[in-house]
Amino acid sequence: MKNKLKWVPGLIALLGFALLQFGTHRSLHLLGIALLVTSALGAWKLLRKPRPRQPRQRSRNWLWNLLTILLLAIGLGAWIALPWFGVAAVAVLIALWLPLTRSGRLALAATRIGISSLPQRWGASSVIVVGIAGVVGVLVAMLAMGEGFQATLNSTGDDTTAIVLRGGSQAETNSVITRDQVPLLGTLPGVARDAQGRPLLSAELSQVVNLVSRADGTDVNAQFRGVGDMGWAVHDKVRIVKGRQFKPGLREIVVGEGAQGQFRDMEVGKTLTLGNQTWTVVGVFASGDAHDSELWTDVQTLATTYQRGAYQSISVRTEGKPGFEQFKAAVAADPRLKLDVETTRAYYRKQGGGLNTLISILGTVIGAIMAIGAVFGALNTMYAAVATRAREIATMRAIGFRGLPVVTAVMLETMLLALVGGLLGCAVAWLVFNGYSVSTIGSNFSAVVFKFHVSPELLWSGLKWALGIGLVGGLFPALRAARLPITTALRET
Repeated sequence: MKNKLKWVPGLIALLGFALLQFGTHRSLHLLGIALLVTSALGAWKLLRKPRPRQPRQRSRNWLWNLLTILLLAIGLGAWIALPWFGVAAVAVLIALWLPLTRSGRLALAATRIGISSLPQRWGASSVIVVGIAGVVGVLVAMLAMGEGFQATLNSTGDDTTAIVLRGGSQAETNSVITRDQVPLLGTLPGVARDAQGRPLLSAELSQVVNLVSRADGTDVNAQFRGVGDMGWAVHDKVRIVKGRQFKPGLREIVVGEGAQGQFRDMEVGKTLTLGNQTWTVVGVFASGDAHDSELWTDVQTLATTYQRGAYQSISVRTEGKPGFEQFKAAVAADPRLKLDVETTRAYYRKQGGGLNTLISILGTVIGAIMAIGAVFGALNTMYAAVATRAREIATMRAIGFRGLPVVTAVMLETMLLALVGGLLGCAVAWLVFNGYSVSTIGSNFSAVVFKFHVSPELLWSGLKWALGIGLVGGLFPALRAARLPITTALRET
């Protein structure tokens, strides 16, 4: 029965760590920390129970290792859950403990000795710095890609512009709106109007076309959008920066700045062959959102070219948020209109949610795999450092240095190297990737141009990863340095 009970703390610890890693709410994180604390207390009680003489030492060693791992898991869990001001408070407490207590002063002196010997073993120490810098750089870059993509979609549209799709449609690509429904939408309450009393409503089509990538000459899908006469008034963020607007009835195109940077033959005056017809680029527009990746033309001309008899979406400018709610309710109440209405902001945010989640998961998994390698590198380096300094550590312990100062000194040395690696990785990610323009396939199977966004939050996450790796990589070598008998340490070197 006792042998079975010894596995209980480990199972509780696994459950607590799972809640910390995969919990979506702060209450789940707190529950995970509570489970880890409970498992540590359970392991401590098992450790203090008397055991038979023969297996006693082996059982104690096993339980001590289990307790160490549980405490490490608790520390990592608390580190993950700590906000920046919590980390600052911990740093302040350590900074006060070091000079104001005897153990702290001894730890500070031992740390100075270890740091002063870094130039003699800089080659081995650089393994920690470079490994952690690689982890942080890759992790921040991957997450910056997802954040940049989501930020581009989040900035598209607003809460006062409605997008109307066929009932049940998740995107423009599978939506069909008949032409006779458009005049009905223009008469509903909540729709904004211009100075002449015309409803600010744009019936639109979206056609995926093949363009040539500027980077490598391969074919890339792009979105060719047809907008109605009121399209420029509805999409009021869009402005012409070069050339002019297209003229209705002519095969003329205006291109977004993002599309111009990603595809060939997008300069004003160039001609393109799309849908077996020749089109002329007459202008370049900027919007600062997902529309920057598109090509725009007159909706009727696009419908004639691609033989479209219906529209795919209707963009409607409403009279503020109350107007949107009024318009949405009117559409739902009209039995002739089996259509769905939502704000353009909500629509585009939803379109990028799946890809952003995938990028975040992929970045975290890749970062975790690299972090495991960096942890082993740190363990190997710090074990070697402890082994080469065994006589030095034994001498310090012989003249009065207790276990806590020795553990703290080794940990501070490792955390310092981890901090340097984290800062280096963050600097590389910021300098190389922040603002870097790329494109990816959006929900409509066409390219969406966006920029990597290395935010302060991502840099902070990268530093927390770096210090977490340093914590794991330095703890066990530090404990070995503190537990090693003085006589054995003096014989090792």
